[in-house]
Amino acid sequence: MLEKNIILGVTGSIAAYKAAALARLLVKAGAAVKVVMTPLAKEFITPLTMATLSKNPIMVDFYDPENGAWNSHVDLGTWADLYLIAPASANTIGKMVAGIADNLLLTTYLSARCPVVIAPAMDMDMYAHPAVRHNLEVLRLRGDAVIEPGEGELASGLTGKGRMEEPEQILDFLERFFVLKEMAGVKVVVTAGPTREKIDPVRFVGNFSSGKMGYALARELADRGAEVVLVSGPTSLSMDHPGVRRVDVTSAGEMYDATVSLFPGMDVGVLCAAVADFTPVSPSMTKLKREESDLLLTLRPTRDIAAALGEMKGERQRLVGFALETRDEIANARAKMQRKNLDLIVLNSLNDAGAGFQVETNKVTILDREGRVTEYAVKPKRAVAADIADRIREIIT
Repeated sequence: MLEKNIILGVTGSIAAYKAAALARLLVKAGAAVKVVMTPLAKEFITPLTMATLSKNPIMVDFYDPENGAWNSHVDLGTWADLYLIAPASANTIGKMVAGIADNLLLTTYLSARCPVVIAPAMDMDMYAHPAVRHNLEVLRLRGDAVIEPGEGELASGLTGKGRMEEPEQILDFLERFFVLKEMAGVKVVVTAGPTREKIDPVRFVGNFSSGKMGYALARELADRGAEVVLVSGPTSLSMDHPGVRRVDVTSAGEMYDATVSLFPGMDVGVLCAAVADFTPVSPSMTKLKREESDLLLTLRPTRDIAAALGEMKGERQRLVGFALETRDEIANARAKMQRKNLDLIVLNSLNDAGAGFQVETNKVTILDREGRVTEYAVKPKRAVAADIADRIREIIT
């Protein structure tokens, strides 16, 4: 249940039609909803529709010219537990950054004492414009939460990123948002992505990890209030969450040094990276040329990050590892958990459809030190991250 007072701000966007479904879902979840619309929003969806679904009169103007009744933005700002602006147009986002208060929605934003969540909606080129990206970053730095838009067909006919997130996903975000601060003050180091072990200046030994699972975990933990340091191997992913500090590394040795140095100041370590087990003994300083004979590489084991942290782990610290297996999955994962002194281990099997590298979904089984084995269904990696974060919360309380 979402038994909160929520202001739903609706701006002038074709995505305003989604605000109707969103209002209905919020009310059904137990929220008290008051809707504030910009004048242009009325061109996309009627106030009558929003009033019917929210079960409250809609506010557009500062006062009712018929009877002089005043819509107090100050009272609204103190009544609400959350101000959700969905859809948030590029115009409104820019005005929020600049502190412009030329309509009731914006004056309420400037008066709100509650958390603010915005769900942008615009065409892909507008969303990608440096001005919009800058404005969103400013709002994040000020503490506003941004629900990233999705990708798909847009009103312009183009296909790209800019679609307001679906109402069901926004509701899920809000339900998590109100319990997200459950990890406030908890310090977590998360490793993610692959490592590259240099053969010569242009070649390396690596793996297929995209880093998506580790990045999703870092974002999920930060959303819950944790202070996260993300130690990332080479990846094309970006991390713009204000609660995540990113440390970039390349090799397994660099990831070892960074993680081992950070862990003493952490409450939790989450080792999601696909770290190379071996590295060339003598990488060439110059590019190797093709020869008639075979090229033989001598490899040596890399330093074991999980084992090192397991030995370092203090009484109050917790350590979460990952295992990617192809056979005897449960037995191998349980043995690894004991051997590396882990509190939880997240098992992936390459035999499961929808799991593994370079995909948007994952299927995990989580083992704990009490002997419990919990298998989860195939889910998007962000949903898997939420499941893992729930288990981490259990072991730190």
